[in-house]
Amino acid sequence: MAEYKLTTPLTDEDMVQLKAGDVVFLTGTIHSARDAAHKKLFDLLDAGKELPFELEGSAIYYVGPSPAPPGRPIGSAGPTTSYRMDTYAPRLHSLGMKASIGKGKRSDEVKDAMKEYKGVYFGATGGAGALLSNSIVESTVIAFEELGPEAVRAMKVKDFPLLVINDCHGGELYVKPKLDSVG
Repeated sequence: MAEYKLTTPLTDEDMVQLKAGDVVFLTGTIHSARDAAHKKLFDLLDAGKELPFELEGSAIYYVGPSPAPPGRPIGSAGPTTSYRMDTYAPRLHSLGMKASIGKGKRSDEVKDAMKEYKGVYFGATGGAGALLSNSIVESTVIAFEELGPEAVRAMKVKDFPLLVINDCHGGELYVKPKLDSVG
């Protein structure tokens, strides 16, 4: 397992070097979107309209952050369960998205799209939203403000800590819980 520092926008070259289990510290702009925002993004795509951000080389973070406390750009920003976006992810990968960030497993269709379009799935530590928010240095709502915490945000991150769960080679990190027998 290796450690990488990457900057958005992400490239095919960035993606092919990554293997499941690698640690990535991501810097640059990422975008937040959960299921309600994904539905609205797809409505725009289906209507032939522009998206509020460039998909090519993008990383989408499945997060609905809490309100920002005084002096901070964002509140707690922990990952949302990713499978809720699985119906959307393959198409977004085909349009240039390079990475998604969340928690939990992905469907076979998403994993196939990552292989075909050289994308990865990063895991962010669930339950550590306050800690993760320390790597978000700026956050601006750019679309669907009516969705509140689920609005699309452009978030500038510095050394945002991630773990490669699924790589573009078909590798998958799955840690099976060890159950000790009680006797």
